[in-house]
Amino acid sequence: MNSERIVRIMAGSFILLSLLLAVYHSHYWLWLTAFVGLNLFQSGFTQFCPAELILWKLGVKKAGDSAGCSMR
Repeated sequence: MNSERIVRIMAGSFILLSLLLAVYHSHYWLWLTAFVGLNLFQSGFTQFCPAELILWKLGVKKAGDSAGCSMR
């Protein structure tokens, strides 16, 4: 699994978790949803994603580095 897929899974998980916490605990958890959404929005324009940098330092392969079949 490459870093791009992991970042997408992490972002979706954080959004769903924060929405559940907002419904059952406190509406202030929606700030986490807004933060994740804003980070995804800016990374679409700047190609800079802090989560991907952390994953790369942990040894996770970049999106284009996989050795299997690629559709690109």
